[in-house]
Amino acid sequence: MATDRKFLDAHGIEGPSVEGYLFPDTYQFVRGMTPEEMLGKMVQRMRAKLTAEMRGRARDMGLNTHQLLTLASIIEREAIVKNEQRVIAAVFWNRLKIGMALQADPTVQYAVAKERRALSRADLTVDHPYNTYVHPGLPPGPIASPGLGAIQAALDPAPVKYLYFVASDDQRHHFSTTVQEHNAAVIRYRLARAIKR
Repeated sequence: MATDRKFLDAHGIEGPSVEGYLFPDTYQFVRGMTPEEMLGKMVQRMRAKLTAEMRGRARDMGLNTHQLLTLASIIEREAIVKNEQRVIAAVFWNRLKIGMALQADPTVQYAVAKERRALSRADLTVDHPYNTYVHPGLPPGPIASPGLGAIQAALDPAPVKYLYFVASDDQRHHFSTTVQEHNAAVIRYRLARAIKR
């Protein structure tokens, strides 16, 4: 049902599946409900959370609903600590504005079916529409179900000029404006990981 074109069209979903259109929440389902009814309820919750004001803001920023959910889904997967969502959103917006590839690892993990697992150098070069190292701009669709915080972050990125980020520990990131600063942060991260082993 999640990929049924009739169901998707009935709910105004542009992508090939309900990926990104199911609002992450707690739902009350009763015995006997069909998959169509359950997924429909989750899609309707997402539609309800996307207010007219939010849709208008997205349009003002050059995004339709599908693109908004796509960007928000990447923010959702990248940000472990919620207070980094707006900064991560800013990095992606800054890159989009200058035509720089997003280079978001979660999009590659989605492409090569390695969710939340380490990527190889070969993975980063795979010619797949969702590989944002190879293809500039947003991928064709969402890679996860974004929560309200990630959606709001996509619509209200932090006022920063960062273009890069790398993990600084298991939860937080180090943000940089120049590739030199970023490369130094990457070296620090790799050294810290090597010491932990």
